Amino acid sequence: MSAVSASPAVTVSSYELTPSVLMPGDDAILEVTIYNAETTGTSTTQTTSGDRVTTSVQTSGAAITRVWVTTAYDRDKEITSVPYYDDLGRITSGGSIPLTFKITVDEGITENWYFPKVKVNLRSESYEDIEYPIPIRVSNKTVELIDTEVPSVIYRSGATDITLTVLNNFEASVDAVTVEPVTISEVDVYPKKVFVGSLDSNAQEEVSFSVNPLKEGDFNLSFVVNYKNGQNIHSNSLNFSIEVIDSLDVAPVIYSVPSTIGKGESARIRLEVYNAKSEEISGVIVSPIDTNLTISPSQYFIGSMDPDDVFSASFEVDTSTLNIGKNYSVDFKVTFKQGENYYETPSVNAGFAVVEPTAADDGMSMCYTTIIVIVLVIVLIVLFYFYRKRRKDK
Repeated sequence: MSAVSASPAVTVSSYELTPSVLMPGDDAILEVTIYNAETTGTSTTQTTSGDRVTTSVQTSGAAITRVWVTTAYDRDKEITSVPYYDDLGRITSGGSIPLTFKITVDEGITENWYFPKVKVNLRSESYEDIEYPIPIRVSNKTVELIDTEVPSVIYRSGATDITLTVLNNFEASVDAVTVEPVTISEVDVYPKKVFVGSLDSNAQEEVSFSVNPLKEGDFNLSFVVNYKNGQNIHSNSLNFSIEVIDSLDVAPVIYSVPSTIGKGESARIRLEVYNAKSEEISGVIVSPIDTNLTISPSQYFIGSMDPDDVFSASFEVDTSTLNIGKNYSVDFKVTFKQGENYYETPSVNAGFAVVEPTAADDGMSMCYTTIIVIVLVIVLIVLFYFYRKRRKDK
């Protein structure tokens, strides 16, 4: 006669899927714990032979022959798992066995809930085999880029700042989020990458880039957002077109320059600098370039300029060493800083001719000469008067 005391209580006590929500094409790790919840850990067997009764006590438990996860189907797409485990031995009362499976979701699978089952086969009439469904959520939602502040037209001179928004539409948080521009030869974009980090579901964050066109025309700009769901790398892109026109948003303008300057004279060339940008610029300097003329100062420092600011700069040209009858010119440029980058504008030109000293100066010289002659005549008259007076007195 045999008496066995045991409960059919082997079950899946816990599971964890990482990441918790999957995208088509993702891999995940499923951690499952098999647990024996029976309260009696031994079985007692009594054997009678004549007047003799033999009692034997054995440790009870369930012998596990195989554990695996079934495949979930979506028409011709699947959610599969590896590996399967054979002959794991006996799981005793209160014992547990942790197991790990790799879950793979096919590309192109439909967004839905899927329920593959953890199946445990037991070698014992006292225990029932286990089928435990694991809910797996597959979402087609992604992380996207939105062109929050992107002008359709920008200027060839300097840089224009643009703002993009990273929006996490996915049903769980994502990690290692970065945004980077796709390089094209006609436009420089800085920085080359912006690191966002982690982004919760339905959260968003703005990122800014500085766009510096190298030529005029219509161009397509592309930005890519990269992110990770668990260890799965995903990306999404944003494309838009911009028109680059040759209009100066920071520009020097010749305000006044004399057409002629008399030999040996000095004259002033005046410029105005206009900031037509929508943001502040700094380190603004006006400089004459590629010239052998004697010009002072060598640079005119303006400093910071707010949007729509206008500042004046003037330079004095000395013609003492220049030749009469020749034409001369000088170019001016503006350099400035915007963000972390430095820029310079196309140059503007001021020209003049060197001529004989002006009539006004000749007249002034004649005036000075006349005054001297008059003074000498008066001195002579006074001296003659005193000379005549002394002779009369004698």
